[in-house]
Amino acid sequence: MSQNDDFENAQTDSAEQSAVLKGHDFSRAEDDVEPEAALQAANTLDSQTVLYQGTTSVVPQGAQNETGASAPENRLSIPDSEINSAILQPIALEAASGDLSASYTQPEEPKPARIPHLGHLGLLSAFLLFGFVCMMVPLAFAMLFHWGGVSDEEQMKTNVYFLLGSELLLYVVAFVLSVFLFPLFWKKSFFAGIHWRGRSALSLGWRLPAISFVCFLLAIADEALLPGPKHAPIEDLFRTPSAAWMMFAFGVAVAPFFEEIFFRGFLLPTLATAWDWCAEKLSHLPARPLDADGHPQWSIAAMIFAAIPTSLLFALMHAEQQGHSLGPFLLLVTISLILCAVRLKTRSLAASTLVHAGYNFLIFFIMAVSTDGFQHMDKLK
Repeated sequence: MSQNDDFENAQTDSAEQSAVLKGHDFSRAEDDVEPEAALQAANTLDSQTVLYQGTTSVVPQGAQNETGASAPENRLSIPDSEINSAILQPIALEAASGDLSASYTQPEEPKPARIPHLGHLGLLSAFLLFGFVCMMVPLAFAMLFHWGGVSDEEQMKTNVYFLLGSELLLYVVAFVLSVFLFPLFWKKSFFAGIHWRGRSALSLGWRLPAISFVCFLLAIADEALLPGPKHAPIEDLFRTPSAAWMMFAFGVAVAPFFEEIFFRGFLLPTLATAWDWCAEKLSHLPARPLDADGHPQWSIAAMIFAAIPTSLLFALMHAEQQGHSLGPFLLLVTISLILCAVRLKTRSLAASTLVHAGYNFLIFFIMAVSTDGFQHMDKLK
């Protein structure tokens, strides 16, 4: 084959490659390149780049032989694999840098906090202990200086003014500390943390008074089947009508509120959470999710487990007032189980508090009516 034939073939190959490059839509590859710039780039590549046996050869301008054809020995061959690697490497680096920035800007979400838990119950116990100390100081001074005619502990137990006043002081001290300090740990208000939900309780309407009435009927049945002692220690607090009315007000407006906060606001959910936490660790299961309000969702087993010791402790707290009698003790356990069920079913501490207050109101109201306004307490015997 002559040199003229080689030259014609080279020109034909160059023309075909130029047609291919000119037919390529550079504006789609890079949006910011104008059509004129794309055509100029294609013409430049025509004069500098040819495809040769699976490689991309870059021919310096002016490196031509006598006939005008590009000299093969002067071609700088770059393997296609290296070009592909150079193109893909910035993409890989960009993806890696995106993942790295995402790891900094999107931290791992913390596990849901179930409150209250055992640590919170311990802190509340510390508040109650401090309140107990605050309560004992004035009582000690009262016995020391014989305030109100009180000189010993036995007289203190039967004096409704000292008894209710000291108990109220205990409750208020612990409550104030709780309201101000627990939100620092919970990052929410105290009443939100103990699942108060007052509006939810009020929306139940007649159902809560109906439950209180059922508890009252249980008290009547218990008195008939398992009567208490003939003279319970709590009866000593009803010696005068004024003392009885104070007991009425305290038993309806004060005691249910603070007792529910401790027993079904802290103790009950703490024990339920502890049960589910142990079950999750033993079975290697993830933590149960919180509800829409951020409150724990306990298992049935956890709720049953928590209600039993809560009710036993609730009954034991009142056992001394009833002379440690079996009938009143079983009644208080049953009433507490009902209150726990209300608290867990409605997911509202306010609901169980209203049922508790309603039950106490019915007990005191019947006592007041049957004794002519606590004027004739002997009618109860």
